[in-house]
Amino acid sequence: MAQARIYQRIKNSMQSGRARAGQWVLEYEPAEAMRPDPLTGWAGSGDTRGQVSLEFPTLDAARAYAEREGIVVEHVVAAAPKVLKIQAYADNFR
Repeated sequence: MAQARIYQRIKNSMQSGRARAGQWVLEYEPAEAMRPDPLTGWAGSGDTRGQVSLEFPTLDAARAYAEREGIVVEHVVAAAPKVLKIQAYADNFR
């Protein structure tokens, strides 16, 4: 039976936009360990599910898909976003 994790995508810190920030992602857990390729030395495995990342608009949609396909899921809770304290530059010298 396949195992996967569901998490909510966070905002990319390299860009100011929030596109795709609220989507839910289902990623499969690796079924076998990565091992170095004898010729190139690159890490790899025969598990192709590691390349699959499914996106869903809601958590319920992701859970429904996993239940329908017989996938055991783990829901990963993201850390709370940091709240910025808005202040003026002059407040640094009080």
